[in-house]
Amino acid sequence: MLKNTMQFPQLSAVALAVLALVAQSHAAAQDNVQKEIQQVVVTGTASASGTRKIDTSFSITTATEEQLKQAAPSSTADVLKIVPGVYAEATGGQSGANIEVRGFPSGSDSPFVSVQMNGNPIFPVPVLSFFEGSSAFRLDDTIERVEVLRGGPSTIYSSGQPGATMNFIMKKGGDEPEGSLRFTTGTGSLRRFDGVYSGKIADGWYGMIGGFYRTTNGVRDAGFPADDGGQLSASLTRKLDQGELTVYARSTSDKNAFYTGVPLISSNNGHTISSFPGFDPLRGTLMSNEMRNFTVEAGPGKTLTYDLGDGRGLSSNLVGADFQQKLNGWDVSNKFNYFKGDLNTIAMFTGNNPLSAADYVSQAVSSANGNSAVLAAAGGVAATGGAITYTNGGGTVAANQQVVQAGLWAVEKKLRSFTDEFRVSKDIGNDNTITAGAYIANYSSHDVWYLGNSHLMTATPNARLIDVKLNNGAVVSQNGTDGNVFYAPIASYDGRNTAVFIADEWRINDRIKVDAGMRHEKQHISGSISNLTSVDPDNNPLTVYNNGTSTPSGSFTGLSRDDTANSFTAGGLYKLTKDSSVFVRANQGHTFIYFDDLRNAGTQDVVNDRNRVPTPKVTQYEIGYKTATPLYSAYVNAFFTDFTGISFQQITTSGVLYSVSGSHGKGVEFELAVRPIAGLQLQLTGDWQDSTYKDNPTIAGNQVQRQPKFQYRFSPSYRLPIGDYALRFYGTYSHIGARWADQQNTQYLPSYNTLDLGILAELSDKLEFRVTGTNVNNSLGLTEGNSRLVGASTGPINARPIFGRAWEASLTYRF
Repeated sequence: MLKNTMQFPQLSAVALAVLALVAQSHAAAQDNVQKEIQQVVVTGTASASGTRKIDTSFSITTATEEQLKQAAPSSTADVLKIVPGVYAEATGGQSGANIEVRGFPSGSDSPFVSVQMNGNPIFPVPVLSFFEGSSAFRLDDTIERVEVLRGGPSTIYSSGQPGATMNFIMKKGGDEPEGSLRFTTGTGSLRRFDGVYSGKIADGWYGMIGGFYRTTNGVRDAGFPADDGGQLSASLTRKLDQGELTVYARSTSDKNAFYTGVPLISSNNGHTISSFPGFDPLRGTLMSNEMRNFTVEAGPGKTLTYDLGDGRGLSSNLVGADFQQKLNGWDVSNKFNYFKGDLNTIAMFTGNNPLSAADYVSQAVSSANGNSAVLAAAGGVAATGGAITYTNGGGTVAANQQVVQAGLWAVEKKLRSFTDEFRVSKDIGNDNTITAGAYIANYSSHDVWYLGNSHLMTATPNARLIDVKLNNGAVVSQNGTDGNVFYAPIASYDGRNTAVFIADEWRINDRIKVDAGMRHEKQHISGSISNLTSVDPDNNPLTVYNNGTSTPSGSFTGLSRDDTANSFTAGGLYKLTKDSSVFVRANQGHTFIYFDDLRNAGTQDVVNDRNRVPTPKVTQYEIGYKTATPLYSAYVNAFFTDFTGISFQQITTSGVLYSVSGSHGKGVEFELAVRPIAGLQLQLTGDWQDSTYKDNPTIAGNQVQRQPKFQYRFSPSYRLPIGDYALRFYGTYSHIGARWADQQNTQYLPSYNTLDLGILAELSDKLEFRVTGTNVNNSLGLTEGNSRLVGASTGPINARPIFGRAWEASLTYRF
């Protein structure tokens, strides 16, 4: 009996402790839900002060600083994996992503994704050859949140992007000083330090400063640092009477190795992908220290040296300002920035699929004997074989050794831009607000290209370079170089865009809100592109590897074009309850032609031909439902797209291919979350779409390349209170459906699934420890086939897989 009476107090104490933990967890969950319900977004809204997310009549995804950390993005582009309707191929590293937007027919880079900071585009043009917008931004702890708008009213504001707009909002100083220091280590000898501090400077003055420095060999270790660099950001805010002015600046110096395809084995018509013998597709790379510092034979007596360690890095400075003021019943807003940056591409681009050394020599013999100039220089003696040796260390390469060709390319790109958007809004009565504004952008690019420069190497991790000399004196490969520079333009481009827009938002009553807007935009672009000629740098036909080298002739072709376009948007929202609504949206937008379209056209007559170089136009329709409650939240919408006039460029091993087409598509996007018990959230996001090409008989009806029909992310998380602190467990299971790598739908990319895991431990009020793992199941998924070749291949291929398992651990101190 005594034993039982002793148990009751113990049980009561345990029960009370459990109840206290549950109550604490429930309170934290309720606080997070209320933050979601009351969340205000500023991207795509007419008013600079923003609108509650749940009250917007368009599709927008948001992520806080903590949600970004839980997503563990490997790059800026990889942030977009949390956004339904967007598929980001971030397997190239920090820069150079391919980003596809629901139903938009892009083939590479990210023409339909604009990257903003504080509501202004970092660079007004979303894409150029060897540049996509996410390459100009590095994520760090100075960012408070990100908002990603898809379609909607973005066609009339800012740069008028009809696809997706990714807007990163910087932290600002507040009345209470606060800061954090974070150290991160992980796979690839990662060492990263982040810091940020903000607070009040004086009455009405607030500041923020922060940045990062990071070095790592990367998941794919080339033998030299994959990422090496850092960034410093700062802002100064002045509180005004009914207004605010924030001035900000960011300086970035970052080197980032760029990864392309690796050898793999394709079977079952591309439906089955397996490892190439001796090559780990999840961690291996062909790049090595042997080829890190490579040369480019650019012309007679002109040899240049480049470093693969520079990769697709960023060296830039950005300054901007955000001004908001209420003035005599008017809301006035002005945002501007100036960007100056070098975004070079010093990288390896894989070429032909792997083959044996013996087969390579056999093909080289046939090619040399079929070249009359080479045969004549050899005294009419045909080759019957040749010596194939390692460039460094000598030694004969075995006949059955698998070899590959890869171009070591160098593209120098200097970008400059200035953008400014001015808006005024006024409530003219009856909750009817009129907004009018103007947008200007001036921008330029100076390019120096050296494409080609093929190198012969072993199909092994950290490959060895190979030399080949035929027995009639023909030199096929020397110091590993087995191909010329086949395209070497120098070009300078300038662009100017001006736009005016007007929008009307009318809250008819407490339940119904409608809006409409129009934009008129003009663009002028011009370019001076070098004319090219072919030379033999050493005037020796027997050195076949450099015959026919492309080089500027000394003359230039000037090209220019003027375009105008109109865009519109219209939408409506009906509130079912205080925290749920349905909406409809229609818009028509456009993208203008880019600098590269001038170069690709070649002559002014072709530039002026709107049938050959059209102005792309897109029409979109959406209908959606939004709600957020303590138990669940849901953001669901159906979309329809119709696209016309998109130019496509593909650089292959044998030249550059061009085409013009359109597309149409339909689909459903969803962001769902349920919170069945305190501390537990189950989230499901994704999309289903069916998008096909049109307006081009050779590909009409084919699936739009690189876009999965179905993708989703299931992300459970659980917060377990422990005393005054807590542990948070979280993870994500992702499914990426099958895709086609090319417009012809011949290169099949199978579906794949990945598992990410994480844990966050609150050690004290100021200290937290986090561990995250990505692709912990080591899934072999492909994001890209061999874009240097046309058509399907089986057996040995080159393709780009996702990164293998990677771990990170970080310790954060807040003060």
